[in-house]
Amino acid sequence: MKNASGESFAKIILIGEHAVVYGQPAIALPVKSIRLTASLTTNTEQIIQSSFYAGSLHAAAGTNFAGIADLISALLKHFNASNQGFTLTIDSALPPERGMGSSAACATAVVRAFYAAFDEPLSRAQLLSWTATSEHAIHGNPSGLDAATTSADRPQWFVKGQPPIPIQFPKNGTLVIADTGIAGQTKVAVGAVAQHLTDDPTATTASIEAIGQATVFAAKALAEDDLQALGTQMDHAQGQLKALGVSNDALNRLIATAKENGALGAKLTGSGQGGCMIALAFDATQATQIRDALTQAGATATWQYDFSDERTN
Repeated sequence: MKNASGESFAKIILIGEHAVVYGQPAIALPVKSIRLTASLTTNTEQIIQSSFYAGSLHAAAGTNFAGIADLISALLKHFNASNQGFTLTIDSALPPERGMGSSAACATAVVRAFYAAFDEPLSRAQLLSWTATSEHAIHGNPSGLDAATTSADRPQWFVKGQPPIPIQFPKNGTLVIADTGIAGQTKVAVGAVAQHLTDDPTATTASIEAIGQATVFAAKALAEDDLQALGTQMDHAQGQLKALGVSNDALNRLIATAKENGALGAKLTGSGQGGCMIALAFDATQATQIRDALTQAGATATWQYDFSDERTN
């Protein structure tokens, strides 16, 4: 084993969350300005250093790092190096449990670091398979979207069980991302939608299909550089997400604030029940105004994603 590192970045679901678990499409964006790096150095012990867990690999069982710890153990077994000592340092700018793909980004960077450390080539299919295993342990029934996007170079059109397809984005437009300051609860939210489907299959299926339809129309709006139409579909999706019970008061407050301050559309992103929301602005100037208003309304952090930047990456 040699010293090595792996990188990944945040993701934002533009539209399609929750419905994507049930076979509907989703559109997700890699946010390359918000990065995570996993660095490996040789050691006589197996040590993890990170902002969300610090200690030995063995002691990570039963902690919030257990899923990644299981992934590391499986990787070491794959390389016939279960007793190999190391220090794994994880440096992340992603806020955890905010719907920005923190666990998938961590898994992606860790897999890349270990493959680099053992000088073994890593295909995208292998990377997605490793990350999906970790995400399943952490979240229960993930769609695979987080893993596909935190390791992607372009925005992704995603349907569960199918290879993600890179898509182009408009020349103009800016997304504002705002953190409610409340941890999202992916496993709980996914479970809540599943329970809704059991309790009221007709209404829940209609909401899921409506989100899928909004995603299809959003893709058309993106291709036609029609920001107004895109905003309308974001609003439609948010209405259905509220009906599914995955929004909450903090998200609703920030979404309303964004709309009151000129956002073309606004919705939660990710699992909901906390986490982040997104708002669509015509340009960076309007986005700054929306960010200021969201901060005044209680957002604990905001970020900006310019579609024009994505086209040049």
